[in-house]
Amino acid sequence: MLTVLVDYDSGNLHSAEKAFQRMAAEVGAGGILVSSRPEDVARADRIVLPGDGAFPACRQALGAYGGLFEAIEDAVTHRARPFLGICVGMQMMATLGREYQDTPGFGWIGGEVIKITPSDPALKVPHMGWNDLVIDQPHPVLAGIKTGDHAYFVHSYHFRVDTPAHRLAHCDYAGDITAIIGRDTMVGTQFHPEKSQAAGLRLIANFLQWKP
Repeated sequence: MLTVLVDYDSGNLHSAEKAFQRMAAEVGAGGILVSSRPEDVARADRIVLPGDGAFPACRQALGAYGGLFEAIEDAVTHRARPFLGICVGMQMMATLGREYQDTPGFGWIGGEVIKITPSDPALKVPHMGWNDLVIDQPHPVLAGIKTGDHAYFVHSYHFRVDTPAHRLAHCDYAGDITAIIGRDTMVGTQFHPEKSQAAGLRLIANFLQWKP
């Protein structure tokens, strides 16, 4: 069993790698590999796509690694490998990102990534820090995670889904902010599970054991 964390120079993967290694050891989920090689993605049993920074830059960076996106798309959409997108890695699952310029996403889950606009002007953007999750839909990756559990967010844009059933959880930041999305064999978290202590580690463990 192999889980590949895709490295395309979008953020420091050290904390994510350590969290996934820890939980893989605890649940007997096999090896964790950080790689930018399409051939490693092609042989992976599970794929994790992190991301920090602006949507257009991350999308362009991913495309700059010859064959990498194609290997991810083949594994996820054609061979149904479980996929977890984190932060901008989750946002790239959308149809369109509207950060700085309109940029096509993967189109895996219908919706667009738009700027956070809290109804309370006293709340700052980016949305940064701890917030309570509100569970909208049951899902195997949410086993043992409940409404009120805390997760750590750092972002200025959020995913507005076209289909409510694809939003698994949200949080309140003077308005609804999508926290977790999912359909078929793919899920995504706007927050950083590797930085979200107990709830985040539980989600990682659940993902590593998920058998869609």
